Amino acid sequence: MNIKNNRRRRESVERIEKVFIGFLQTKELHEITVSDICKASGLNRSTFYANFVDLYDLADKVRERLEEEVSHLYETETTQGFNSNDYLKLLQHIKENPLFYRTYFKLGYDHQYQIKLYDVHQAEQYFSNRHIAYHIEFFRSGFNAIVKMWLMNGCKETPEEMDEIIRSEYQGRSNL
Repeated sequence: MNIKNNRRRRESVERIEKVFIGFLQTKELHEITVSDICKASGLNRSTFYANFVDLYDLADKVRERLEEEVSHLYETETTQGFNSNDYLKLLQHIKENPLFYRTYFKLGYDHQYQIKLYDVHQAEQYFSNRHIAYHIEFFRSGFNAIVKMWLMNGCKETPEEMDEIIRSEYQGRSNL
C-alpha cells in the first residue's frame, strides 16, 4: 500500500470538503461549481473527480462523515444495549463543530437522519406504546428545530443549558 499517496489523497479530500463547507455558508448548493471548489482548494478537477462523482456525492460524503462521528459518540450505549437520554454529549459535539452542523442542516439532511435508539420502556410508560413512530418524529423535528435555532444564534447558551431546555420540553421521553 502506498502510504504517501493515501495521505495525499486524504489531504486532498479534506481540502475539498473544507472549501465546500465554507462555500455552503454563503451560497446554496446549486450556486457552487466543481470549478469554484478546485480553484479555491488549489486542486485539479481530476483530483475532485477521482474522489467524488459530483457535488451531490461530495455533499453525501460530508453527511456520512458527520453521521459516523455522531454514531461514535453513542457507541458505548449502542454496544452495551442500554439507552441513556444523554443529549449533553451531542450538544457538546455541536458546540465544538457548529460549521459542520450548520452545513448538515443547510443541505437538508436532518430529515433523513434516523433516531436509532429510542427508550421503548419510557414510551410504553408515557404513551402506552402506541403511535411510537409519531412520537419519534415529533421528538426529532422538535430537537432539530431547537438545535437549528441554537446554531443560528451562535451557540450562546452552554450545552448544559440546551440539555436542560430539551429535557424540560420532552421530559426525557426519547433518546437520540
